[in-house]
Amino acid sequence: MDSEIAGVLYTKAPRGDAAPLVFDSPHSGTVAPLDFGAVAPADALRNSRDSFVDDLFRDAPDYGAYLQAALFPRAYIDPNRSLRDIDPRMLEEPWPGPVTAGDKTHYGHGLVWRLCPPNHEMYDHKLSVAAVRRRIDEYWRPYHGHLSDAIFSTRQRFGQVWHLNCHSMPSTSAPGEGAVGQADFVLGDRDGATCSPGFTHWVGETLRAMGYVVRVNDPYKGVELVRAYSDPAAGHHSLQIEINRAIYMDEIRCERHQGFEPLRADLGRLMAGMRDYARDAIAGMSEVDRARGDSAGDSAGTRARTAL
Repeated sequence: MDSEIAGVLYTKAPRGDAAPLVFDSPHSGTVAPLDFGAVAPADALRNSRDSFVDDLFRDAPDYGAYLQAALFPRAYIDPNRSLRDIDPRMLEEPWPGPVTAGDKTHYGHGLVWRLCPPNHEMYDHKLSVAAVRRRIDEYWRPYHGHLSDAIFSTRQRFGQVWHLNCHSMPSTSAPGEGAVGQADFVLGDRDGATCSPGFTHWVGETLRAMGYVVRVNDPYKGVELVRAYSDPAAGHHSLQIEINRAIYMDEIRCERHQGFEPLRADLGRLMAGMRDYARDAIAGMSEVDRARGDSAGDSAGTRARTAL
């Protein structure tokens, strides 16, 4: 059943015969919460989001997939960051929980952004711990809760699940992001840790056959959403997909251009292929494989839900 939490997220259920596919777009949201209070320029905030990515993948349910997208801006709180990825420099008081700031936080793009690319201050004041906790409880946790439920229920039904974490990348990189170069797509599986190498290879070769330039784990390897819910040994495969914005939109005006619909059509063919790939893989599983996956998957699900 399709659903929506106002200002937080929407989900779309598979239409027709369900497939073991879950898609999510965590950075395409545009609904600014009333307490956002950002002072960064409007054009910088607009360019920080993965504009239209949820729309590019809007047909995923037609291929039997679950689709989820954030409605809030990633700059408000980033669902693709760990709860430990706190930037103490932006807080009024010490954070009471564990802090493990990553490379993204060094550049001001942690759980709650301190800077808006390229180098604009996000706020003219420090945030309270209570304000950050409210963002976690009202936005981050619902996003992760719905996504993890979809991933683990899909694996329980089919024995395996393929999770596609969908993003866009600027044609010219922000500080700390690495160089995109001429790539149209960058696939990230954290150097093979979050997805079966065969599936990553298949996606790359399918896109190359369409004429696209594809790189793998360079410069984007995947962050929290592929790390948190992946366990290839348990049948949980998570792959991050980054799309070069220049091939479907005007990055200055933040508008779709003539490349949008051809790209969306190509992504439809990719999703149809993913559906068939996943169904073939499920059909080839033995009962022993299913039993092994059920045992490992239950353990993985418990770990993920405990983290929430």
